[in-house]
Amino acid sequence: MIEHVYTRVARARGLDRVVVLTDDERIARAVESFGGDCEMTPADCASGTDRIAWAARRWDARAVINIQGDEPLIDPEEISKIAGHLAAHPQDPVVTLATPAAPEEMGNPNAVKVVLALDGAALYFSRAPIPYPRNEGGFAPLKHLGIYGYQREALLRLAALPPSPLERSESLEQLRALENGMGIRVLIVERASIGVDTAEDLARVEKILTERI
Repeated sequence: MIEHVYTRVARARGLDRVVVLTDDERIARAVESFGGDCEMTPADCASGTDRIAWAARRWDARAVINIQGDEPLIDPEEISKIAGHLAAHPQDPVVTLATPAAPEEMGNPNAVKVVLALDGAALYFSRAPIPYPRNEGGFAPLKHLGIYGYQREALLRLAALPPSPLERSESLEQLRALENGMGIRVLIVERASIGVDTAEDLARVEKILTERI
């Protein structure tokens, strides 16, 4: 899984370095076995954001992109889009992606939905189906993709903040940024990769990868 993610991320444009952050020696050995770059982080990092912020304090980087290790079909173009936006728009502290939501995803709490302001900034993220479709012709539902780009200072600020009420309620860390007045720019992409959240997801991904060989 990690090797598939690493290989695809390395194809993206605009990245100076691709590194796996982990507190698990088994993952570190797996990364080293395929020649990847890896750094060990403390086991008490409460989230991926905390883990990346811990490492980023020692990096000389203007921006950082957080890519989950459970996205073996991630599109390098999606990462390139975030990297390009971070470089061209330093005023945007956080950048992420969304894609049109399929009808069957609206009631799935593992598919996080997002609603946007007219300028493309996130208004809210939820596991619930938002917006409520009372009238036709309104906002087209969007599914959030869990890839985040941060200006370095925004990342360090976010990691220093305590968990917020809405974040605890929805178990969505990005709500911490919104509750503290930190804007999140959302870029729209046409299709989403398949993240591995369940055994069914894993089976789908394995089938796709096998068919590509």
